[in-house]
Amino acid sequence: MRHAAGLAALPLQTPGRLRRLVKLGDPSSTWTRIMDGERVIPGVDERVWRAWRGCRGLEDAVAARCEDAGISVTWVGGPGYPAPLLGDLRGPGVLFHRGDLASLARRRVGIIGTRAASRAGAAFARRLGNDLALNDVAVVSGLARGIDIAAHRGALVAARGAPVAVVAGGVDVTYPPEHGAERDEIAERGVVVSEAPPGTAPETHRFPLRNRILAGLCEVLVVVESRARGGSMITVREAMMRDVTVLAVPGSPSMPVCDGTNALLRDGCGPVTDVDDVMVALGLVTGAHLRSVDTRRPPGANEQFLLDAFCGTPRTCEELVIATGRERFEVGVMLGRLEADGWVAHDNGWWEALTA
Repeated sequence: MRHAAGLAALPLQTPGRLRRLVKLGDPSSTWTRIMDGERVIPGVDERVWRAWRGCRGLEDAVAARCEDAGISVTWVGGPGYPAPLLGDLRGPGVLFHRGDLASLARRRVGIIGTRAASRAGAAFARRLGNDLALNDVAVVSGLARGIDIAAHRGALVAARGAPVAVVAGGVDVTYPPEHGAERDEIAERGVVVSEAPPGTAPETHRFPLRNRILAGLCEVLVVVESRARGGSMITVREAMMRDVTVLAVPGSPSMPVCDGTNALLRDGCGPVTDVDDVMVALGLVTGAHLRSVDTRRPPGANEQFLLDAFCGTPRTCEELVIATGRERFEVGVMLGRLEADGWVAHDNGWWEALTA
């Protein structure tokens, strides 16, 4: 374990080099050969070899940090390495993790999307994550702000399921900093994984690398909200390269955060309107699927009329007055009542219907 961790922590290391090193066989033997000055793989610059030869003792330091943080290590061909990644030509050579890798033996669905999620999009991701977990499906996401964390929070509410988080930095590095509690709970109930050694900061270039692992771990990938050039589209491309089924949640054409998902639907991806669509994509079509119970008070006729006026798009109070033909005071009262019951939310003067 410590030599595999040491190989991953070598300076100037890349995923491609690391995978080639690990495929040589026993990591301890490969480590010894490198420290003895042997150039064990071709095509590596001399300055890299010089940097690596000066790292004697690094393997012990990384192993100690892993032990202190409760982090385990596996590698291609090593014990517990995830089966979904074994045939991945760009999979991680070494994987650091907190939690139980057996979580990856369950049926797995990725839920991803924009960090700048709408309230309605986040509510849908949370509900979908909860419903999938209730049906014993592992929810895989990146622990990012917006759609990712909403899906994980929904999964954590369920008493069943084993959530999976794929992070860009070290497993012991909390990013974003406000998601530390969720990361720790995911590690207790499922698993948190990364190819980065402990202590590694989540630098910008690591997020696209993280996305390929996330895609490789999924059987189905659901995109809830994404701009046409959003980071989620990187994960989508990685998923399509691996023949992972990609589904998308329809959104209003007037909302930029739905440009990417609507484009996916236009190009032939299947739509997701509830958990049944995802379960069918997994091939789990027998029996009734469990769903979370909506405990909100049902809206009255006038309130439902107001909810329908949103047409899936954020609205100001003035726009709702025009759309419904009701008095501003009446609309304001209904919005207050609907907000108290959890049917709408507002931010900086814009209201959103949470009807998912």
